[in-house]
Amino acid sequence: MAITTGAEAPELAGFPLLGSLFDLKNDSLGTFLRARREHGDVVRITAGPPGLRTTVYGVFSAEGAQRILAGDSANFRKDNTFYQELRESFGNGLLTSQDEDYLRQRRLVQPLFTRRRVDGYAAAVAAEVGVLAGEWRDGGAETVDVLQEMARLALRAVARILFGTDVDAAVEIVESSFPELGAYVLRRGYSPVNVPRTWPTPGNRRAAAVHRALYEVCDRIIAERRESGRAPDAGDDLLTLLVGAGSAEDGGFDATELREQVLVFLLAGHETTATSLGFALHLLGRHPEAQERAREEVDRVLAGRTPGAADLDALPYVTRVLKEAMRLFPAAPVIGRRAVAATEVGGVAIPAGADVIVCPWVTHRHPDLWEDPERFDPDRFTPEAEAARPRYAWFPFGGGPRACIGQHFSMLESVIALAMLLQRHGFEAVDTEVPVTSAITLQAAGPARCRLVPREARPVG
Repeated sequence: MAITTGAEAPELAGFPLLGSLFDLKNDSLGTFLRARREHGDVVRITAGPPGLRTTVYGVFSAEGAQRILAGDSANFRKDNTFYQELRESFGNGLLTSQDEDYLRQRRLVQPLFTRRRVDGYAAAVAAEVGVLAGEWRDGGAETVDVLQEMARLALRAVARILFGTDVDAAVEIVESSFPELGAYVLRRGYSPVNVPRTWPTPGNRRAAAVHRALYEVCDRIIAERRESGRAPDAGDDLLTLLVGAGSAEDGGFDATELREQVLVFLLAGHETTATSLGFALHLLGRHPEAQERAREEVDRVLAGRTPGAADLDALPYVTRVLKEAMRLFPAAPVIGRRAVAATEVGGVAIPAGADVIVCPWVTHRHPDLWEDPERFDPDRFTPEAEAARPRYAWFPFGGGPRACIGQHFSMLESVIALAMLLQRHGFEAVDTEVPVTSAITLQAAGPARCRLVPREARPVG
């Protein structure tokens, strides 16, 4: 039954005709921070001209995030325009599917992401980190943009784990395709009116060409894998397992479904890890005392050897550095839903059909949850400190039944990569601040350069 007893949400002040349209377009993350600061934990934000105006309810408390993502998740669905555009571009995979489609896909994919299975990917991650470290050394790199370098590393790592030996073809097309598709999704997702995708506008034609190229390389690799049964010269890479996933009851993935899962894994599996790793390195470059503490732990635990999955528990400070980087720079800074029925959150009414966002970017900076929230402090994530906070004070991987299935893989990859890079290099930040913007994931709007300080030769890879 609809709940309508809540108070009306306060509205963020905007321009008389266009509301907060320009504020959201120019700095959506700053606008959400201002909305919470001025009006509290549930705020109504309107944007656009009369007749085409959209309204979104920002929910910024930990309790509100838990309610929307977990406690009442059935009432908050991925039915908004942005997710529809994401489906059109990247398919109906785990990130975008719902209801029976999602439940079936989750059943098929879940066995591929058990802790034991994911831990088996550690050697592939370490191999790619070794290649990158070798390129820095052999190329005489003195200064690198750590966000760009970690994007390249994370993409190669997830492509190796997904495709086995078929890495280079996939990496090349993804590097050229994903930025174009991401910008296209974003433009259409936040536009009040869109022409049909079939109309031959310049934007639609560019997006269609990118789609074809991306689909062709995925379909070719999938067809070859179905024919051969496994990757040549490789073990059980993820695509081999996806091809064989299923049972007599569930069936398996057909070619289109396989492509959709592959695209989602490539998108979600590299951008999130790249963001966490890149900002962790940049933050350590700005905080030499934390970097020295992390390096001391790495040297003491590993003594120069390559880390594996079994080492993660022995590197708690490195893990805390990554968690703090994910607090300050969550890869998914805004998470959208649409309310099915009228309800209330935090005593404020949310009408049926309303677009709702929860915002890690804001909740991770909430002064009621985090003391001096802009300060970098990995010790916020000691076991005692974590136990004292609400569950959804920190949720970089989402939460509830739609929580990221790959979060253990992301942490495994990030800890191994950060440990190995600290074995070989020191990092000194050149750019003291990195401006960011919210796209499909968090994106840097400027460089994140660090000066590399070579350490004594240690085995990497």
